[in-house]
Formats: sequence, structure tokens, C-alpha cells
Amino acid sequence: MTDFSILTAPGISDLQPYVPGKPIEELERELGLSGTIKLASNENPLGPSPLGAQAAANAIAGINLYPDDSGYRLKAKLAGIHGLEPEQLVLGAGSSDVIDMVARSFLSPGRNAVFSRYSFAMYPIYTTVAGAQCWVADALPPDHQDMPYGHDLDAMAKLVDNDTRVVFIANPNNPTGTWLNREALHTFLQALREDVVVVLDEAYTEYVSHEDFPDGVAWLAEFPNLIVTRTFSKIYGLAGLRIGYGMAGASLIDLISRVRHPFNVNMPALAAAEAALDDVEFLRRSRENNAQGLAQLAAGFEALGLDYIPSAGNFITVDLRRNGGEIYQKLLENGVIVRPVVNCCLPTHLRVTVGSSEENERFLRVLEKVLAS
Repeated sequence: MTDFSILTAPGISDLQPYVPGKPIEELERELGLSGTIKLASNENPLGPSPLGAQAAANAIAGINLYPDDSGYRLKAKLAGIHGLEPEQLVLGAGSSDVIDMVARSFLSPGRNAVFSRYSFAMYPIYTTVAGAQCWVADALPPDHQDMPYGHDLDAMAKLVDNDTRVVFIANPNNPTGTWLNREALHTFLQALREDVVVVLDEAYTEYVSHEDFPDGVAWLAEFPNLIVTRTFSKIYGLAGLRIGYGMAGASLIDLISRVRHPFNVNMPALAAAEAALDDVEFLRRSRENNAQGLAQLAAGFEALGLDYIPSAGNFITVDLRRNGGEIYQKLLENGVIVRPVVNCCLPTHLRVTVGSSEENERFLRVLEKVLAS
């Protein structure tokens, strides 16, 4: 039998594939459970934006036709919101699709990408698939006073060399929930060479309430090498439709758009995203639920004597001080799905998405029982 692993491009067979959160249906089928709760994939517990869901349903009637590949209406609306021109936007099947476009456009053998340890698991995958090398900067230490496990921008800057073409920065970061303030990130961008493309991944930015948190879009005119990515998967509740976008200077967008797959965003997704942008009340309720849920989970961890990483996203990562994979399995047996982060070099941690108040409370009760067993 042919060993296809020896035929792959360099580095592919050694990659750890991205592992999504376990689906409820799969767990219940495997273990004969019912009433399972899923706090694993940073989905919105309030469901989809009602305006977005209705628009997607209305669009179904036209799915015998290809979608508008230009995304004209959605781009025009986003451009108006962010003070940009439509030519400064590219749409993707989630923001991860846009990040992949950047990797395929600027990374190749002999080049490298720089990112922080404990950052989004797709950065090394996209980099390796493009044939480039991964330069992984050490994160801030677990006992750091302000931002344990956070991006160490000084360490990242030291790894940038003549072959660096892309720097990936997630703000807030997934899976740690850590964030960079406006001054620190701006200083980093100012010091970076202009021929290094910076991907500022802002998938969770709508949840952040900190006053010193930066809006990367405001810096696009100052930094022509900057691209900001965002998504409708998180606060807008449209994860199942897969739609996100990138914003940058028109020349940078033009280049990465050349590797975009045709019709990469489907018709219901385009309609839902456009409508969801008007769902102000849904976003307000989502932020409120998230702030209350983060406080509820943090208080629960403290009551259990567990350390957690301060988070600005819609999830929180807790240190169990024991094998996280084993606790994850026991939680599954009790109908609670969370996310192990061993693939991000955090073997004693679990990442927990903020759910409803009732879901958060159930998770904490089950966690206490599992830890005591």
C-alpha cells in the first residue's frame, strides 16, 4: 500500500490538525445522553442575530443561483460603518479564510511567519501549508502581573528577520483571552518594517469593554502593511454560515483577493451578515450576557480554588492543575462539552465558552463533582 505521507508537501504530515469542539449530536449518539450543553466553540449562547436569521431564511429562495461574488452590498455597508472604501474590504468564509489568503499570498519556502505561543491554532497550519517556517515567540509567563500567557511583543519583535513576511496577532487572543492595549500594540507596529504584513485578528473585538483596547481599523491609513480581520461567527451568532472579512489598504486587499476562491461566501451568509449589522439590540444583549457570564465563571473558579486567565473574549481558560484531557472526558460523560487546549501547549487547562447563566451554573456544578471524584 502506498504511504501517502511521504508524498505530501514538507511539514504537512507533522501538522496537528485543527480539532473543533465536539458536536452535541455526536456526543449524545456515542454516550446515549440527552440535554447536553456545549461550551466549547465560542458560539453565541443567545443564538443567531434575529435579523440575520430572517434574512438568511429569505435568501434561501434564490440559492439555485450563485451568490454575488463581489459582495457589493455587504462591502458597501461595512465600508460605511468603518469609514473605508469598498475596495479596502475582502470577504471570506469566516475570518480564518481571509487569514489563509494572506498566508498563501505572502508566505512560501524560505520565508517565515511570527506569532506568539498559545495563539490561534490555525496560524502554524496556514504557515506550514504555504511552505514557510513558523517562528513562535515565548508568551508572557504564567505569573505575569498584568497579562499571564499574553503576547510578549518584545519577544515577537526579536524574531522578525529578513525572511519574515507575516506577523499574526490575535487581539483578544484565542484560546487565552488575553489582550494588548492601544499603546503597546501601536508602538510595536511603528517599529516593524513596512515590508512585513501584520494580520490583526479581531474576531472577539465586539465583546471588549476595556477603555485602552485598540480599534485596529483606525490605524489602517497609518500602517499600509496592516490587515484587520473580523467575523460574524461570534457576537453576531452566524458561525454556521461561515462569513468574515478583512480590511486593509486597497493595494493589499487587491493582492490577497487574487488567491480568494470564487463564490467563497454563500448567498444566505451575505444576506444574514448585512442584516445582522443593524441588530443593535441583539449585540447589546450579547455583550451584557457575556460580561455577566465571565464574572459568574470567574467567581465559580475562585470558589473552587482554581486559577484562570483574565479574558476579554466570550470564553475563559481555567487551570485545573491536573490533566485537562482527563477532566474534559469526565465532563463529556456528564453531558458538558468544553474545549481542551493541549494542542496549544496548555495541558492542564480547559477553555470554556460563556453560556447562558443556567449553562454556566450547570458546568460549574459538574466541574466541582468531577474534580472531587
